[in-house]
Amino acid sequence: MGDDPTRTAYRTCPLCEAACGLELTVSGDRISSARGDREHVFSHGFVCPKGATFGELAADPDRLRRPLVRRGAGHEEVSWDEAFRAVEAGLRPIVERYGPQAVALYLGNPNVHTMAGGLYLRPLLRAVGTRNIFSASTVDQMPKHVSCGYLYGNPLAIPVPDVDRTDLLLILGANPWESNGSLATAADLPGRLRAIQARGGRFVVVDPRRTRTAQHADEHLFIRPGTDAFLLFGIVHTLFAEGLTDLGGLAGHVTGVEQVEELARDFTPERVSAACDVPVERIRGLARELSAAPTAAVYGRIGTCTVEFGTLTSWLVDVVNVLTGNLDRPGGVMFPLAAHLRPQARPGGKGFRTGRWHSRVRGLPEVMGELPVATLADEIETPGDEQVRAFVTVAGNPVLSTPNSERLARALDGLEFMVSVDPYLNETTRHADVVLPPTDPTRKGHYDFSFLGLAVRNFAAYSPPVFPPEPDSMDECDILARLTLIAKGAGAGASPAILHDGLLDEALAKVAAAADCSADDLRAQVSGDHPAERLLDVALRTGAYGDGFGLRPGGLSLARLLDAPHGIDLGPLRPRIPEVLRTTSATVELCAPPIVADVDRLRSALDRRHDDDLVLIGRRHLRSNNSWMHNVPALVKGRDRCTLQVHPTDAARLALADGDRAEVTSRAGAVNARVEVTDAVMPGVVSLPHGWGHGVPGTRLAVAAEHPGVNSNVLTDELAIDRLSGNSVLNGIPVAVKAAGKN
Repeated sequence: MGDDPTRTAYRTCPLCEAACGLELTVSGDRISSARGDREHVFSHGFVCPKGATFGELAADPDRLRRPLVRRGAGHEEVSWDEAFRAVEAGLRPIVERYGPQAVALYLGNPNVHTMAGGLYLRPLLRAVGTRNIFSASTVDQMPKHVSCGYLYGNPLAIPVPDVDRTDLLLILGANPWESNGSLATAADLPGRLRAIQARGGRFVVVDPRRTRTAQHADEHLFIRPGTDAFLLFGIVHTLFAEGLTDLGGLAGHVTGVEQVEELARDFTPERVSAACDVPVERIRGLARELSAAPTAAVYGRIGTCTVEFGTLTSWLVDVVNVLTGNLDRPGGVMFPLAAHLRPQARPGGKGFRTGRWHSRVRGLPEVMGELPVATLADEIETPGDEQVRAFVTVAGNPVLSTPNSERLARALDGLEFMVSVDPYLNETTRHADVVLPPTDPTRKGHYDFSFLGLAVRNFAAYSPPVFPPEPDSMDECDILARLTLIAKGAGAGASPAILHDGLLDEALAKVAAAADCSADDLRAQVSGDHPAERLLDVALRTGAYGDGFGLRPGGLSLARLLDAPHGIDLGPLRPRIPEVLRTTSATVELCAPPIVADVDRLRSALDRRHDDDLVLIGRRHLRSNNSWMHNVPALVKGRDRCTLQVHPTDAARLALADGDRAEVTSRAGAVNARVEVTDAVMPGVVSLPHGWGHGVPGTRLAVAAEHPGVNSNVLTDELAIDRLSGNSVLNGIPVAVKAAGKN
């Protein structure tokens, strides 16, 4: 290996939302090191521990290279053709006998980190034709989509904090020192937060735990989990009561301001303070500071979404930004414009609604074309017409990531057939009859369809494959294409090229119709060695900065991105209202009827008594974004991170000492965890990290099995959801804690 030629390759890291550039040292057929790309237009050399292990992750010996088929109690490697024949033999009879609703699909969050996920999942969903679609979106982010859908008419129009130009940033329920940003793509977000302070600005963190972000903040305010909506309504009340509202440039583009004032009338700082444990004067002070700052932004994330009033909280985040004139202006919160998207010519549209269909068992409404994952086990376990009998997972591990996961694991054992597209035999895929592993990330191109639409500065970057495909491997686009063709009834042997060509024809037909030209002429100009590259080329050329297939010389195309391995900077965020609005009124609609109706539910919760209740919250770590990262030695080394954090006051009351074992019990289940006594959590709150619970029989994750931890979602309750979005409530779960072994 020492004589292998060494070269440098550049890559966008696909391991979290930050979209950092990597500089890879390639020695022969392996990556010998990974570091931050100092010339990258967005990340400027920043890299976190996950990105530095990119080569280790790709070379993980536990990563599956060939498909598996269940034989008896275990799984055996088979050829790709045999695997797809097994899929057809397992899936098609169920569809033919029971109909498409007998099939459910679950899409995990790694799908937004791949081009295949961005381009090939929608055709698969159409081909299956089921309403039983579930995803990680109802685990941690659907409230933001729903609130933005009602406010702006488009659930994908999510404003992000313009952190590079703001003077004051209020962060609720987010920990960017660990997450690198979420629903806000911001490479080196810790560095950007320090820059706010360096230029004389401030950032304030509101969180029930003193996170690493809170430690670096100018101020940290503890808050009772799940009560951010009360705090924000107290701020809104103060803005109106003290005459501090000023829409600025939004005047004329916002409706419902008077109605918001009426809704906020009962949420005085005095009343909400008792509910959220934030002092009255700090509530008023935050309102005054947000109003008076030259520029300000409020940013809320997972901690504000995974709670009982997640949608109302997400809505109130933007209501405060609107009322202080900080929506859609530099230094406030703004709407990015990704290179593959085209801005709409005129504002206005059909608006947003939910509930086009409902789940069979619990009657939960559809949101953005999917159902809440909290009801997945119901659909599998409950007999009757349209009972789910077959299950397809793509890049997900819901047995670890969704509520009451032990119930879901039992439900999966009752399926007639299950197929998983996944590189690992993990806690979920061990239940599958067929596992189809995509090739590793070094062997496929990368473009961030999702995260470039959430970036705090507009840019574009494409990473070609570092290595050619391995023998006997299969590209994820080909895997999803063959699954789609099986679902359509074309057979297990149908060539994926059928779908690849069909998708390209469909994309070019739309362009040709709009431009009044020939699709064949356009096809001759399309570049790319891979089906996903060709689809990307069409999107870039017709996007906001594209070359229009030669009509705008110098515009973007795949070729231009290939010539720019460090990315292309497209400039700071620019105002996009009213163009971005898709509401029927072509305004920012502050008071959609479903939002107004849910405020009554929030008002009724104002006077709830908590007494000595303990509630559970999650936490994340910089080295742990998804559960499969626990199989990389460098990311799990060091002290045990899967601990139950308990405040000293609670520990004394419960007779718990640091290092003890504690039994934690909820309505859903119980776990036994090691105690970490710390004042980083507020009294009345205990914390467990998510994504652990490894070492179960039938998995092939050797490193993770040596660091099993406990699965916090054994405790979370599938019956607890945010009513408007269907999002699972994963924070603020009532629990009982006692020393293990004690009655």
